[in-house]
Amino acid sequence: MRFTSEQRHDDGVLEREFVLGEIPGTLWTPESAAPAPLILMAHNNGLPKGASRLVARARQSAAFGYAVAAIDTPGCGDRPRSAADEQVRAHLRRAMAAGEPVDEIFESFIGPLVEKAVPEWRTTLDALLPLPGISGRVGYSGWTAVGIRLAVVEPRIAAAGFFAGGYVPRTQREEARQVSIPLLFLLQWDDEGNPRQRALDLFGAFGAKEKTLHANPGGHTGTPWFELEDGNRFFARHLK
Repeated sequence: MRFTSEQRHDDGVLEREFVLGEIPGTLWTPESAAPAPLILMAHNNGLPKGASRLVARARQSAAFGYAVAAIDTPGCGDRPRSAADEQVRAHLRRAMAAGEPVDEIFESFIGPLVEKAVPEWRTTLDALLPLPGISGRVGYSGWTAVGIRLAVVEPRIAAAGFFAGGYVPRTQREEARQVSIPLLFLLQWDDEGNPRQRALDLFGAFGAKEKTLHANPGGHTGTPWFELEDGNRFFARHLK
């Protein structure tokens, strides 16, 4: 892992860009010198680690006392995209805008993306945990499909917060039954891009004994900011 830049913000949060092989990432750490639990924060497919909503979430969580890391997964953010991937993305957007069935398009694109992304998240975790100022307890926040797989295969993750999406690959819908860690599931009731009933069915499928569903009115990007505060308290119960 090689750090390429750093910036100390007014709230005391230190933001550092890093490169790990071909993986670009960002690490935010709190001002306190005490070891901080780590939260892996993944944006939805195709959106970069520098997206404003993710950065705002990451900085608020770091100010709350967590170390927070985000990476660009293959074909996302600033990483190279193949012509085939761009074509599938465009096809998916057109189909969703027209109200056409998208399940098979989604499976052909998101399924392989999850398979590529999860090993990179685990490699990133291997590199982050030995750093000074980071403790050994790990949480995950964000993209549901990647989070399900990580929760199943990565024993170092102790709790997870998922942003509910109705479109989750079939493999991850089956794997949800194996998710046993504490879970906070956020659902936007009027999300135009994710079927509500599918999200509710997915929540029911999770095998965790401790799982909580928070539903709020509004569209995909309308999650209230108080949910981030609740999420920080959720992670405090399980990581601190």
